[in-house]
Amino acid sequence: MKALIAMSGGVDSSVTAKLVQDAGFECVGCTMQLFSDEEAPEGSPDNVKDAGAIASRLGMSYHVFDYRELFRCQVIDPFIEAYANGRTPNPCLDCNRELKFGQLLREAEKLGCSHIATGHYARIEKDEKTGRYLLRKGLDETKDQSYVLYALTQEQMEHVLLPLGSMRKSEVREIAEASGFVNADRPDSQDICFVPDGDYAAVIRKASGRDFPQGEFVDLDGNPIGTHKGIIHYTIGQTRRLGQAFGRPRYVCRIDAEHNRIYLGGPDDVYSSHAKAGRFNWISGIVPEGEVRCRVRTRYKQKEQWATVRSVPEETLSASDGTVEIIFDEPQRAITPGQAAVLYDEDICLGGGRIL
Repeated sequence: MKALIAMSGGVDSSVTAKLVQDAGFECVGCTMQLFSDEEAPEGSPDNVKDAGAIASRLGMSYHVFDYRELFRCQVIDPFIEAYANGRTPNPCLDCNRELKFGQLLREAEKLGCSHIATGHYARIEKDEKTGRYLLRKGLDETKDQSYVLYALTQEQMEHVLLPLGSMRKSEVREIAEASGFVNADRPDSQDICFVPDGDYAAVIRKASGRDFPQGEFVDLDGNPIGTHKGIIHYTIGQTRRLGQAFGRPRYVCRIDAEHNRIYLGGPDDVYSSHAKAGRFNWISGIVPEGEVRCRVRTRYKQKEQWATVRSVPEETLSASDGTVEIIFDEPQRAITPGQAAVLYDEDICLGGGRIL
């Protein structure tokens, strides 16, 4: 069998390449080129150079796919539009859905590869009773990435390898060091790749060429109480760096992009028991009938919370494109439009969608 290895230049994807090769696959390495030299964020590592060095060390052929235009259209532009409309997106979700497990799978087919392998910490297993694939959490709970893989379908999982899902990060680094990889001690990436310094607003203004003007802070009754510096600077639940003092703690409760207003309330006003999520993907490929009792995560590192979930029939086109309603047992803080709501049954990821 032949596998295409998605290589970022980091230690996880490098060890993935070695493990898949050791498992008997003929491996082909590849890196997605997302920026030109001029566009690359300052201080970002040379992923192509590092990944190419690892591929050469392993005796693998290696390709660089120019995805700059795709990345702009399918990741950066939706990121900008989300912020411009008062949402707080997670662009890694779009990158996984559209590029890593979309475009790269098509590249694998062109190269005659039966599988694609990535360095995500999650597990894919086949349920022998149902014949369907399951997405399970990574065994290393501190590194589990099942949350960002909720959009995987049955058809994709048949061709995806995730060899790090049953390992701990310490084991991965040990393998890299024993293999003489140049990136064995390379730190983990903590930020969005095109926003390495965390200044989302600066990136949005530069990439869009748009101005996001000041507007009103209002209380929950709509009464003006101050001036904000542009809606792209704020997210639901935010209480620090509001730009002015109010005499008591205020929290962002709602962002009204149409009228350029931000609604502020007290600490209890950012809690809610209800959410809706669209473009919902049920990993099983089957939309369940009736209600589903499960745990739900509404942010990447959040602890899962018990909830009752049901599909909205009139807003569901298929198992990979629908809408669900989520009722939490306990009110949740800062449920944020644009983030993902991901469902779990113990360590099995049931699916997920974007919070509306």
